[in-house]
Amino acid sequence: MHSVAIVFHSVTGTTRSLAQSIATGVRAEQIEALELEIFGADIQHGRYENTRLLDQIERADAVIFGSPTFMGSVTAQFKSFADASSERWTELRWADKFAAGFTIGSNYSGDQLSTIQYLGVLAAQHGMLWAGLDIAGGYDESGRNRLGAQSGLIACTTDAVVHPVDLQTAQYLGARVARLVKKYHSAG
Repeated sequence: MHSVAIVFHSVTGTTRSLAQSIATGVRAEQIEALELEIFGADIQHGRYENTRLLDQIERADAVIFGSPTFMGSVTAQFKSFADASSERWTELRWADKFAAGFTIGSNYSGDQLSTIQYLGVLAAQHGMLWAGLDIAGGYDESGRNRLGAQSGLIACTTDAVVHPVDLQTAQYLGARVARLVKKYHSAG
């Protein structure tokens, strides 16, 4: 069975809520969703040490990365995970997998795009194939992609609650990546 790994760090639970909605979208396409949360306890002396999680990513067909935006980028915990992935980068062990990204911040213009760009660069360094959102902001009948980001899912909260439309967009992103996995594997 094909699978999509959703790798994320969450501080207040909002990023986890987005990850769960992404997983719902993946499963709606009859693809296994692996919800892989990054925890601070997995960081020893500044280095991410959870090889089991890294191995699960290696076996997945696609990876959707997620982190809240802190100071214009991913959290320190996510960055530690990304740095640890460099051992797999040298052998291109994640190459040719689909990748996507999501983030949430507490301001409408809180530099969340920088986080999405960071996630895209991480994927590119691994030789992955980036999948952005194919919903034009402001043109979707359901209001999905309400903040208008094409590079990935950007959400915003001011009260530690994820906007319902952002959750719908997250579900869509999961389904989109799952469909790409199915299409890629049926063509091969």
